Amino acid sequence: MEHLDQLESFDALYQRACERKGKQALEAMLGKPRTDAELKALGDDRYLAEMTKKIFQSGFVWRVVEQKWPAFEELFFGFDIDKVLLVPDEMLERKAADPAIIRNFNKVKTIRDNALMIDAVRRQHGSFGQFIADWPSDNIIGLWAYLKKHGARLGGNTGPYALRFVGKDTFLLSNDVESYFRQRNIISGAVTSKGSLQKIQDCFNLLKEQSGRSYQELSRIIAFSTGDNVPTET
Repeated sequence: MEHLDQLESFDALYQRACERKGKQALEAMLGKPRTDAELKALGDDRYLAEMTKKIFQSGFVWRVVEQKWPAFEELFFGFDIDKVLLVPDEMLERKAADPAIIRNFNKVKTIRDNALMIDAVRRQHGSFGQFIADWPSDNIIGLWAYLKKHGARLGGNTGPYALRFVGKDTFLLSNDVESYFRQRNIISGAVTSKGSLQKIQDCFNLLKEQSGRSYQELSRIIAFSTGDNVPTET
């Protein structure tokens, strides 16, 4: 794989990130994903809630969504899958017009659509959390593709960000991460093309072999090692 020859070693990336942020500060910012056991224990309602939150935050001010989030939880029954599935079109439209939430009917419709996806998965796997926990992170781009195909408005960075926030170990294609792979001539063209995604996955897999770090940690180390990151005090 020629593209792997363009990738720096983990040690080189980590050293540069430490120089920029300071080792102690860097380690504090990396965070840890949830364990498989924790992902399995997480209720299916929390997966739907996080998907919905990321859909509404996409192209919008995240802070405003956070401020209105208690109203979302109340209006949509705490994102209980069974209750959401019973909501008829007329009620969904009324809820979408409630000023307590962000009034966007197209996005509100995804709540029921994604509940349908979660319901289909849990019927086969026992729970959506079981499905997410069992999916191997060395093919996380495959899970991204699954959410995009079977879910609603979970393409682009929305699905990956939802996974990150529920605690699934995943890298993210932030501007800094994408910029790094372009600077190293590892990818060209669309970052979301199948070829680009596979090359990026290959690189993260190699870095994980070298370091034993999670994909989340590696993603942030790459981001902090490049771009316009400003060093912090150690």
